[in-house]
Amino acid sequence: MSALLLCLPQAFAQSPLTLTLGHGNAPNNPKSKAAEQFAELVKEKSGGKITVAIEGGAKLGDDLAMIISVSTGKLDLSINSQGAASSLVPDLSAIGLPYAFATSAKAWEVLDGPIGQDLAKKLEAKGVIVIGWMDNGIRQITNSKHPVVKPEDMIGLRIRTTTDKSIMDTMTVLGASPVPMNFSTVYDALKQKFVDGQDNPLANIHSAKLHEVQQYISITNHNYSVAPFVMSRQAWEKLSSDQRGWIKAAAQDATAAQRKAMADSDVLLLAEYEKMPSVKVNKADQAAFKAAVKKVWDNWELKPFGAFVKKLRAVSN
Repeated sequence: MSALLLCLPQAFAQSPLTLTLGHGNAPNNPKSKAAEQFAELVKEKSGGKITVAIEGGAKLGDDLAMIISVSTGKLDLSINSQGAASSLVPDLSAIGLPYAFATSAKAWEVLDGPIGQDLAKKLEAKGVIVIGWMDNGIRQITNSKHPVVKPEDMIGLRIRTTTDKSIMDTMTVLGASPVPMNFSTVYDALKQKFVDGQDNPLANIHSAKLHEVQQYISITNHNYSVAPFVMSRQAWEKLSSDQRGWIKAAAQDATAAQRKAMADSDVLLLAEYEKMPSVKVNKADQAAFKAAVKKVWDNWELKPFGAFVKKLRAVSN
């Protein structure tokens, strides 16, 4: 026993072990709730031998800062974003190509299969262990100018985006000007008219109260984005087999619950927004949008990871 303990850093040898989980979401967001559930499950499954300290609301920096901290071992866990994680593995951004998935359930099927396993191996090589593919939903467009019904309605709009290249390219092809910025600054940017609009799942729009500064919500369903739930490989390799089992089981349960919460929120929040007098909700011509963004797929097949894009295109809707 003493020889084993000498092989482990003091923090991991002691009981209870405390791991830090960082995320950038508002308190009522399904990902924020999933972090809390994960912490509770880890404590329960480990019999109190592992505790998870949650630092939400981008207290530890934005998603890019946190994914780098995870990869270097400075942060144990993060519920992160597709765009930030794509800085380590560019292939991952292809998951957000326009209209790749008609439903979130189809995206989960792909991410839980060989394609997701391939991406996880590439992230592991960068020092990041994927313990769950959480859901960041199917994205809709809001703006303060006019309803977006057809692709031409996007022309000239300044749209806040993530740093995800697939989303930025989608906006560019549609004639909008993508303006990447941290999510924590979006509310003020919209309020001050620095940008005209933004795109996000309804759950993110609602939890950040963006409807307070956006008059039009257009249901475009133009991109899906995943939220990689990740752990530092350095931290993972220091865990015992029992500890890994508790972490994996808790992550699996929390991911399943978070996915369901995101899917349910699309239905509930759409109904809420349709009754809200301060915003106007419309459904966009998705067939026209899908035809308009085909060029994005064609261009991405020419990238260095074009073979992965073709593989993804073969299983997409």
